[in-house]
Order: sequence, then structure tokens, then C-alpha cells
Amino acid sequence: MSDNDSKVPLPNLEMETGAPPPSADVVQVSPGSEGHIDRSAADLEAVFDVPVQVSAILGRARMEVGDLLKIGPGTVLELDRKVGEAIDIYVNNRLVARGEVVLVEDKLGVTMTEIIKAEKN
Repeated sequence: MSDNDSKVPLPNLEMETGAPPPSADVVQVSPGSEGHIDRSAADLEAVFDVPVQVSAILGRARMEVGDLLKIGPGTVLELDRKVGEAIDIYVNNRLVARGEVVLVEDKLGVTMTEIIKAEKN
């Protein structure tokens, strides 16, 4: 992450009633320091069907090709992250958020804890 990146905390969307929050369809856009412009999610409808690649990076490891070919079921790979450390979330190979691994029923998932906003040059 460069010095030009800033962190934008995610709002808490959970409510006691289980209903979605009343402003769930509103996206706030901050053009510089001039305040917020409210837009509804319907304004983004033109891009709803655009495919994107989302990657959640749990960690990285370096190894030689010979060692890579020896990997089989049950092999444990040591990654460069610690247990409980935030994971990076990429969209189209661009870092957009950090999150945590969660267990939902019998499946692993990712929850975003912060959005990374990169400044345009």
C-alpha cells in the first residue's frame, strides 16, 4: 500500500430487527474535501453485469518448481501471514479492501473490514 492510499471504514449494517438498514441503497461518494454526494444503487445498474475477478489473499509462499510438483493432498504450506492477521481483497488485481476469514455454516467466507481507497494521480 502506498502513502497515497487511505483507509475508509465500513459502516455497521447489522440491525437488531434483522431488516436491512433504511439507507442500504445509498452510496456516498466523497469528491475531495467538498462533502458527500448521495447516489442510489440504481445509478450503478449499468455495471451490475460487468464480470470482475475477486481474490482474497490469505498469504503467499515462495518455492522452487521441484517442490511445487511434490505438493499433494494434506501438504501444509507455510504462508507469510499469521493467524488472525487481516487478508487482502483484490478486484481485478487491484487492492480494494482488507478483511477476515469467517466460517458460515460449513463454508469459509470473507468479510470486509475496511475499504482501501487509492488516490488518483
